[in-house]
Formats: sequence, structure tokens, C-alpha cells
Amino acid sequence: MLLIPAIDLQDGRCVRLRQGDLNDATVFSEDPAAMAEQWLEQGARRLHLVDLNGAVAGKPKNEAAIRAIVEAVSDDIPVQIGGGIRDLDTIERYLDNGITYVIIGTAAVKNPGFLRDACSAFPGNIIVGLDARDGKVATDGWSKLTRHDVLDLARKFEDYGVESIIYTDIGRDGMLSGVNIEATVRLARSVSIPVIASGGVTDLRDIEALCAVEDEGIEGAILGRSIYEGTLDFAQAQQRADELSSS
Repeated sequence: MLLIPAIDLQDGRCVRLRQGDLNDATVFSEDPAAMAEQWLEQGARRLHLVDLNGAVAGKPKNEAAIRAIVEAVSDDIPVQIGGGIRDLDTIERYLDNGITYVIIGTAAVKNPGFLRDACSAFPGNIIVGLDARDGKVATDGWSKLTRHDVLDLARKFEDYGVESIIYTDIGRDGMLSGVNIEATVRLARSVSIPVIASGGVTDLRDIEALCAVEDEGIEGAILGRSIYEGTLDFAQAQQRADELSSS
């Protein structure tokens, strides 16, 4: 089980949001690159970056911070990024600059042709982010709930050739309320590509619960507020996940 620390970037700083609300941000570091190095030292095998300003603007905005993070850790572990990725040029630039995986969210739902083109142009480098509430996909920073069923879209995007799916239960993200195991397993069972859980991971019990269903196709989990506020010790969690995965 791959545990992936999240670094959410807003105005060049590392922050965490509650339920995606840009006005409800807690600043955890003024130096995101140093934070990335900290997670690397604690055993992280991948990092998850979100350009929050970019998500609003529809184009990269935290470029200096992103570049500093990539320079600090990309020789050791892969880095994935999402937020405001709307065109192939942006994807190519990120990949050329050392990013391994690019995450497409809102643009995948609104413009499936773009996602298909991205998967064709950059095979193995495209992850799709599906954010959902009660089985329906949300877009635009979770402000708009669509009529799209998350399972139907997941199957469609799998056919396009996405590398994996990040599934976020937006009702739980940033709330430390426990991961939605049932919904995550339901999604993982509907596709043959890996699913990465996101939203609500609180403590070691959530990690153990995810490891128990790893064989359903759940590759990993993105960790945010829990590792910043200390309800979950990252190094201990990754060690425990490795123990359970090998048993």
C-alpha cells in the first residue's frame, strides 16, 4: 500500500483546506520544498501536489514552489500534480520539468476528448481525479455537482488509457472523519486499473482498513490533514502498511 503525502500549494505556501474551501485554509509551511524533503526522509515513495491557485485560474500558478519541490525530491521519488491542467502544453512542460504523473480532474469531466488526447500523447503519465459525493461527480473545485455517475465515468476513462484513478469522497476530505472504504472498494471493483483513495484518512485504523481491501485494486492513499495535524504518524503508517501488505 502506497501512502502518498499531499502538499497543497496556495500562494507559494503549503496549506490544507476543509472540503476544498479556499477560504478555509490552514498554513502548515512557508517552505513547501522543505516539507517535501521531510516526507522523503520519513519514507515517502511518492508525493502528491495540488496547485490550488492553478485550479481556480485554469493554468499553473505556483510554479516556483513546484519547481523547488521537484528539484528537491524527483531524483528519489515520483511526483504527481493536479490543479488547473487544461491543455497538452501544460502536461508536456510538467513532464519535461521532472513531474512523473499529471492529474486531470475537472477538465476530464468537461472535456473528455482532452483526456483521451492526453492519454494518447503521454501514455503511462496520466492519472484522472474523480471527486464525488453520494456517487455523483463534482467539478470546479467541488462547487458543482454533476449528474455523472462516478462508476460510469471511471469505466469510460479506463478505456481511454489512464494510469490510475484518484477517488476523493468530498464529504470527508479535510474533515478527519474516516475514509469511505465502501465507496472506494465499489469503484475499485468496477475497473481493472489501480485506485488511490483520498479524503478522510484520520489515523492508523484507516490505513489498516484500506490494507484489508488492497487486493480489490486499491493501490494507495493520499494523506493530508492527518499527517499535518498529527493524528497519523506518516513513517509509522507506511511501516504498518508495508507489514500488512507483505503478510
